[in-house]
Amino acid sequence: MGYKALYRTYRPTSFEEVVGQKHIITTLMNAVKQNKTAHAYLLCGPRGTGKTSVARLLAKAVNCEDKENAPCNVCENCKASDAGTHQDIVEIDAASSSGVDQIRDLIEKVKYSPIQGKFKVYIIDEVHMLSQGAFNALLKTLEEPPAHVIFVLATTEPYKVLPTIISRCQRYDFGKVAQDEIIQRLRYVVDTEGIKVDDEALRLVAVLSDGGMRDALSILDQCIAYAQDEITVKHVNDIYGITTIKEKMELIQNIFDKDARSLLNMIQSLNEKGVDIRRLTNDLVEVLKESVIYSYTSDSGLLQILNVEEVETISNNKDANTLLKMIDVLMEATVSYRNASNVTSYFEVAVLKMIGATTEKAQVVEVVKPIVSLEPKRENMAKPEVKIEKEVVDNIEVSDEEIQEEVKPKKQESIPTLDSEFVLSLLSGASKENKELDKQIWNTLDSKSREMTCAKCATILKHTEIAASGQDYLVLATDSTAEANQINDLQLNQELYYFVKEQCDLDKMIYAIDKNLFARITQEFKERWTKNELPDAAIITKYKKVVTKEKKKTSEEKLIDLFGEENITIFEEE
Repeated sequence: MGYKALYRTYRPTSFEEVVGQKHIITTLMNAVKQNKTAHAYLLCGPRGTGKTSVARLLAKAVNCEDKENAPCNVCENCKASDAGTHQDIVEIDAASSSGVDQIRDLIEKVKYSPIQGKFKVYIIDEVHMLSQGAFNALLKTLEEPPAHVIFVLATTEPYKVLPTIISRCQRYDFGKVAQDEIIQRLRYVVDTEGIKVDDEALRLVAVLSDGGMRDALSILDQCIAYAQDEITVKHVNDIYGITTIKEKMELIQNIFDKDARSLLNMIQSLNEKGVDIRRLTNDLVEVLKESVIYSYTSDSGLLQILNVEEVETISNNKDANTLLKMIDVLMEATVSYRNASNVTSYFEVAVLKMIGATTEKAQVVEVVKPIVSLEPKRENMAKPEVKIEKEVVDNIEVSDEEIQEEVKPKKQESIPTLDSEFVLSLLSGASKENKELDKQIWNTLDSKSREMTCAKCATILKHTEIAASGQDYLVLATDSTAEANQINDLQLNQELYYFVKEQCDLDKMIYAIDKNLFARITQEFKERWTKNELPDAAIITKYKKVVTKEKKKTSEEKLIDLFGEENITIFEEE
């Protein structure tokens, strides 16, 4: 007899041997024991997750003579099922038998009683491949089959199955198998086969399988054929053109060191070794993603690819925002690979962009008005204060009878992005009660946007939402950074401040931040709150209008302003 593949050799023979899908297995076992099996089942999910295996186990269990331990694998029905010779268990591959004639032939045979067991079980694999006519032919029989018939339909694409078919079945959705469960099963297989395999090699095989137990066993089969009785990580890497963690770390370190020469030489060397550049790109995304997650959580239990020493090496070199920029570059490269004739060139450009991303200087937020003190927190440090520059008006003679109020025009400044530490200090002083009260007022902006005198400000603000509210300020969430920058523009910001003060009766400073950035800062707020490391609440100084006083004009000056000097002749009485 020829060699039998591992995934066939180690196909589960009982429900207990199925890897993963515990909720499905428990439900089916209870249904068999209580004699409450349905007339039709739909098993759907990714490839290699156990759909066909579970279908066969269900067919074997309903015909098993020992209902308490079904399937028992001892009775004649179980043995015939395992051998594939049971006359009442019929498997149909819909990919090759998709026509209406085959289904009509099946329906014709459904009415006959079982020959060997208690039930006739029809397993239709890849049922989504059936034609429209075949589905329609199956529909009535599937709705009201004879009492001795059970249909088990399996598919990887349930959205292609007619809703009328799905509604007549008990549906079970199979998920990807967890890596730990795959590794545990692989360890059992290699121990049974007497093959030495590194733990890291098994972990890599589990990663490559992408949650499919059958794929994992097929990969292991290929590794055994290549490495014989002892498999290492290097063997897996050689077969599938994968770089080692050490090589990925070296590549990332070259990016951090801005060593373009070494970086390009390394890529050329990997390319000559037959490394899959697409897979390498995805692997780098996963490595950097783990580093970002660790920098946010400091939880080593979430690490699956790197160990703590490796992830700390990356995190200590670059902050999370820089790593996220690098991930963006790699994801853009992945999209561009679809139409690339030379993937390596695109990858080289991507890593050079990543060098650029790591060398960009942090954005310096120069705030002239308001000015925020953001010194590192120290014991007994004064609270951060917002100061507003005031216009100074000198040497102007005034009359008490005429005073004109105005805000002096200033050189336009803007706040590109609010500093996260300042936003944290705003959140520290905010309260839920203030937010709820201010939200009620904010709901009136829509009506004010229809009034000519205040349409501009109301229209700008009605597209925002109050994210936080303190005694003297509002933090507004916007849909984009551009909208936040517009509101934080100092000239417009003052205009909005006075609009809110006069029209909404809210004497509060306004700060805007885009929703995505605010979500990240909110998460940081929660983490620092648990550690009691939040900054003190910000002390806000509001805008003040500058009062300019003009000298009272004489009657002659008023006439000149009105008619022009050339049109006025002044006569003095003698």
